[in-house]
Amino acid sequence: MSLVTHLSRFLILLSCIFLISCSKDPIREITVDPYDTTTKPAEYGKGVFVINEGNYNWGNASVTFVDYTTGIATQNIFTKENGRNLGDVAQSMKIINGKGYIVVNNSYIIEIVDIQTFKSIQTIKGFPSPRHIGVINSKKAYVSNLKKGISILNLVTNEITGTILIEGWTENLVLCDKFMFVTCIGEYREPSSKRHQWIAVLDTESDQVVDTLPCGKEPIGMVMDKNNKIWVLCSGGYDFYERPSLMRINPSNRAIEEVIPFQASQRVPGKLTINTAGDTLYFLNGGIFRMPIQSETIPANPWIPSNGRLLYGLSVHPVNRTVFVSDALDYVQNGVVYQYDPNGVLIRQFTVGRIPGSFCFTPLTQ
Repeated sequence: MSLVTHLSRFLILLSCIFLISCSKDPIREITVDPYDTTTKPAEYGKGVFVINEGNYNWGNASVTFVDYTTGIATQNIFTKENGRNLGDVAQSMKIINGKGYIVVNNSYIIEIVDIQTFKSIQTIKGFPSPRHIGVINSKKAYVSNLKKGISILNLVTNEITGTILIEGWTENLVLCDKFMFVTCIGEYREPSSKRHQWIAVLDTESDQVVDTLPCGKEPIGMVMDKNNKIWVLCSGGYDFYERPSLMRINPSNRAIEEVIPFQASQRVPGKLTINTAGDTLYFLNGGIFRMPIQSETIPANPWIPSNGRLLYGLSVHPVNRTVFVSDALDYVQNGVVYQYDPNGVLIRQFTVGRIPGSFCFTPLTQ
């Protein structure tokens, strides 16, 4: 889940409601599932998995599969295929060694599934609130956590083999040579004024922190471009503590090459992503913004405006360059996903599950 986004929107929209979690605690109405097909796909081989966080502490996380051939969105496929719920707050999903690894944040687990059938293969337990997976090689990965640092994951045995102790909340992971760069946000329960944030550099051979780099408040997004430069999106804090910024890092000498400030606003940007060519950045800041990596300023206007929608998740298709963005609506209704062509023209939209936060494209997607 994007805790930063939830908290910032609580401050704006729900300032009279208890703010400590990302539960979006409205009155618990009867859940109405989105329209669904009665027949499951023969296989989940060609399409996109939409990871629906669900409401914090409600245990209603789910995965929607959108089949490109038929155009059908099949809801809650994990429960359909396994006869049990996925868990509480589905954070992210990554395909590794031909298997799907679904990070379920508030259940403290990673569910491993067969990509073709979505049948459960194994449940890895014992994470201290996992967030994202950073793959080192076919045998090893790091998992960031909301607390207690980085978990070391053996991808052969699917066991947690150790922990790299880092203070507070770790989030995004980017690998460059043998070094993993990790955004460190600070204690998630504290206001931005008290958080200590940085970029940690981990040696993946020794599993040690070998360097730290300063950054702005809440480094909530990180990607690598075609020039092997790392971009970090610093939101400025869910409580608007400072102006947001984009910073570019040269990982070879660990130098901060440029810091590009956002225009003054009362928005918290997030969901930084990049196209496969590695030459264009995308992020949310109300609407969808698109920015060439050679730009020296943040675009003044969105590429695609929000038009009153609560845009929440964002990703760019690795092959056809179409853009997927989700609308969380009011965090209670089932969400909507929009697919745009590379020119920003709407192709189609799908109803999905509650709070669609991230996307995972299958290897066979065209």
